[in-house]
Amino acid sequence: MDVRFINPFLKSTEHVLKTMAFIEPIAGKPYLKQDQIATGDVSGVIGLTGDAKGSLALTFMSDCIFAILHNMLGEKYSEINAEVMDAVGELTNMISGDARKRLEAEGLIINAALPTVISGKNHVIKHVLGGPSIIIPFSTAHGMFMVDVCLENKNKK
Repeated sequence: MDVRFINPFLKSTEHVLKTMAFIEPIAGKPYLKQDQIATGDVSGVIGLTGDAKGSLALTFMSDCIFAILHNMLGEKYSEINAEVMDAVGELTNMISGDARKRLEAEGLIINAALPTVISGKNHVIKHVLGGPSIIIPFSTAHGMFMVDVCLENKNKK
């Protein structure tokens, strides 16, 4: 995993949540994740191709995503339903898009697939590259979420 890939995803996550949901996410210390078990209740996963190949996953604890969506949409949620899952997919898409713009500024052209959303306790996230991945934990006033990046530079030997 090329360390140049971490900061664009970190900055994009902070930017999207601050501007779209008025939530101030605080990044924790990144770490290497070896397994495929998600640490949250609902995850958006998006495949990435181009100058780099891999995937991005966003995993939210229920209370955290409910607060984000309440701020974004003005609706209160108490269960992970189709609307919540659609919104997680869209947040994944927005963060991926912003990160890809930042990577393009560094000379890397990366395209994205359509996001998929998975939910349930201990659900599995299968990255395109198979792992391991880098986890950036974020805390908010409403709970935790994780940015899970598994990406490699295709031009690197």
